[in-house]
Amino acid sequence: MTLLYSEVEQELRSSVRGLLADRCPPAAVLKRVESEPYDLDLWKTLAGEIGVAGLLIPEELGGAGASASEAAVVLEELGRAVAPVPFLTSSVLATRALLPTRDALLGDLAEGRRTAALAVSFAASPYTPERGSSVSVDGDGRLSGTVTGVAGAEVADVLLVPVGGDLYAVEGASVEVVPSLDLTRPVATVTFAKTRARRVGACDLAAVLRFGAGLLASEQLGVAEWCLDTTLAYVKERHQFARPIGSFQALKHRLADLWLDVVRARAAARNAVADASSVSVAVAQSWNAGVAVRAAEEALQLHGGIGMTWEHPVHLYLKRAKATEIALGTPGDHREALASLVDVPGPGAG
Repeated sequence: MTLLYSEVEQELRSSVRGLLADRCPPAAVLKRVESEPYDLDLWKTLAGEIGVAGLLIPEELGGAGASASEAAVVLEELGRAVAPVPFLTSSVLATRALLPTRDALLGDLAEGRRTAALAVSFAASPYTPERGSSVSVDGDGRLSGTVTGVAGAEVADVLLVPVGGDLYAVEGASVEVVPSLDLTRPVATVTFAKTRARRVGACDLAAVLRFGAGLLASEQLGVAEWCLDTTLAYVKERHQFARPIGSFQALKHRLADLWLDVVRARAAARNAVADASSVSVAVAQSWNAGVAVRAAEEALQLHGGIGMTWEHPVHLYLKRAKATEIALGTPGDHREALASLVDVPGPGAG
């Protein structure tokens, strides 16, 4: 097992980063977030020309047959750009849930003709997978109930709904977008009222959310890297007392500590996709969620007054970092699980 990036992964990174630099600069993201956050034209290009939508889908089902490592590289770049596209929700979570069924829908997802969303609360975790859901299925295969905080639902052509260990495909649910801290990834309340559904197979929801949490660490890494790189560039240019503020010893120490945090986050994220065990995922989320928030907070503060303005995009990164800190399990959830997995005694243990 290696944590280094392969040549193929670096080429994929270059393609995605180049497209995002051209089509998804911070100013474009800022312009969209208050009206129509998702950029579906950008998504069609990513899916159709670069082929990111089908990375996790086997070749015989119409996909690229790539590994989680390639998907992680894409998420790093999407995190660096806070790109408003449904890659995590459709091409990671929904695709991972659908893969064991080998359903024909996978071919449409691979080519980007359709998108899907897993109808699970974004605040659910591998340890509490049913959080936010009250959906049931009757004898006629119709669904009733509500799921809160579903990411990607508003732009999904198909909702994949896990109920009682089974996975159902739905195309006619009520989707109501609700206020979200992260303006680049809205969440919605999804309601089913005896909605007709098609059973597509069994679903191990905890395993799907664990897989998603492991890959989310790579998106958090991308957020942290952008914040660090942007802040380093700013402190080299911003002058006070006739010298760059980056030359002040106190700032050097802060940025050096942050650099070390980001390096550790990269190792944790790479390990989570290379190994994908419960321990590796818990370690990655325990660390990376906090690093992304810390990097965004440091970027906001070290940019001074300009960092507090709406026009500077750093607030988008802070909001994305804070939103993903509670997505697919909080750092506390993962630390508690990690302690149990490695037999660390809890409080009060003799």
